[in-house]
Amino acid sequence: MKLLRLKISDPSGFRSLPCGFEHYFRTEWDLQEELNQHEGFAPFVCAGPNGSGKSNLLEALAAIFFQLEILRVRRSFLPEVLQSTDHDLSPISFELDYLIRVPEEFRISGGQEWAKVSVWKNNGESVRFHWVNQSDFDTNADEVFKGSHADILLPQYVLGYSSGENEILSLPFFKMRFVQFDEYWNALTRQLSYSGHPESRLAYLDSGFSQAILLCNLLFQNETALQPFREDVGIEALREFRIIIRRSIPLAPEQLTSFASEDKNQHQSLDDILNSNPALHVDMDEESGQRYHLNLMQLLEGDDKSSLVVSALKRCASLYYEDECNDTLILDYWVNDATRQAFRENFNGSALALFQAFQVLLTLNLYKVSDNLKTDLYRSTSHYVSETVPTLASDERIMRFKFVRFTKQGVEEPMMLKELSDGEHQLLHSLGLCLLFRETNSLFLLDEPETHFNPHWRASFITRMRQCLCNTENVEQEMLITTHTPFLISDSKPEKVLVFSKDKYSGAVTISIPKYNTLGASINKITMNTFGKRETIGGHAQAVLDDLRRRFNEGIEDKETLITEIDEQLGDSVEKVLLLKAIFDSDNPTNDEV
Repeated sequence: MKLLRLKISDPSGFRSLPCGFEHYFRTEWDLQEELNQHEGFAPFVCAGPNGSGKSNLLEALAAIFFQLEILRVRRSFLPEVLQSTDHDLSPISFELDYLIRVPEEFRISGGQEWAKVSVWKNNGESVRFHWVNQSDFDTNADEVFKGSHADILLPQYVLGYSSGENEILSLPFFKMRFVQFDEYWNALTRQLSYSGHPESRLAYLDSGFSQAILLCNLLFQNETALQPFREDVGIEALREFRIIIRRSIPLAPEQLTSFASEDKNQHQSLDDILNSNPALHVDMDEESGQRYHLNLMQLLEGDDKSSLVVSALKRCASLYYEDECNDTLILDYWVNDATRQAFRENFNGSALALFQAFQVLLTLNLYKVSDNLKTDLYRSTSHYVSETVPTLASDERIMRFKFVRFTKQGVEEPMMLKELSDGEHQLLHSLGLCLLFRETNSLFLLDEPETHFNPHWRASFITRMRQCLCNTENVEQEMLITTHTPFLISDSKPEKVLVFSKDKYSGAVTISIPKYNTLGASINKITMNTFGKRETIGGHAQAVLDDLRRRFNEGIEDKETLITEIDEQLGDSVEKVLLLKAIFDSDNPTNDEV
């Protein structure tokens, strides 16, 4: 995927992006150079001061693709509250152009590989999109917007991740997570078929998915792909893990009505409803009488040979047992070559297929959210919407991981994922995302993914991502990264660096391209030219140095004594050298004339 142009024409703007904001991601020259030279993956690095609008660009793209995703999934399933509100979603007016690589079966031999897509929305209307160069491909124009052909014009996945608490970026993804839950719940209540993977292409992969991401990569990826994990974090081999699945949840009698027939002419008693849906069952309790339960796994678990998700996980387990008191399934895995082979055989040899299975199960942890709260959430524009969702105790969750243990260089005993540092978590998470989705035409929106990295990891982050996303055929990813790290800029060409600034009076955001060659530029040069900080030392040290300079300028103290004090108090820096030079030169005023 290659972004070309974004224009915000919403009269209210979008966050700090004003009405009329327009950015061209690539000039025609840069685009042709990219298409012809095939230099490999290179993200857009978004830099600038805090509050300059970097994250707002990512948020705008997430909001636009959320609207496109609603348009796409409407033909399969969409909650009623979202059926007629898409024209009210922000931004209410915009334009977006991009290229996306088309699968080979739709190409003409020797012809175009890239579809040009124009997306637009006018105030009061639904979002629309148009395949500009559709005639260059082997497709039926009448079918483009009817079925699967529409799918090839959108990114396979739009993936969000923020190391901080950027609720604005996460909001559209968070809503789509509930759409995924409602999709499964609808299939369960209506006894429809279910694919076993999320229909939605939007995924916000926060820390709640860290264990799933790591497990999928350690079970499926080869040694070359895992090299960054080995070299940077020191992870060697996955040893064991446990999956706990709670099959059933209790239902109140009034909740059973949602499982009744949609035929209003058909009156059903509670017994009729129970008998018509195999996911429902009732048992007797001496104290409280009848207790109703819903088997949430009914569409995900079959017999021993079933391809359904839970059945596949059972076949891969070293052992499993069922706690009948709690209707809970416990699966234990002692990982060896046979375990890895079992996962490959049961999940189509794909780390992503396993991850999507985990994604479905983890999404079921939203079961306690009421219909009223979900309706409010779907309509919400609040930055704090996630705080309204109840946090479940571990034994209330439908699916959870335990005892994820692996060996690590320099550590005698296997350790657990939770024992790693924040930086190690962050590196495994961000690089793990790249590995999982490397074979897809996806858009990555990463908001400051390197905040906890040490300087060495920051310096090598772009290199590591290029390693994770190299050697992929017929797919191409687009990635935007916000950062305050000069190292990421030093690993990028100027046309891939977007420098944000905000007018302190009007609040308008503008984007510029550096006017110097950023690739290989020193950290000092980038800090001065891009971040506007000329000092190379900290604020307190600068205050100490300024005081020493003031004392020198007063001309009262002995210079030798002052030089000794400067050497004792301050470490080596450009600022220190310049101050010492000024003191030395004061004894030789003719030096200025040489």
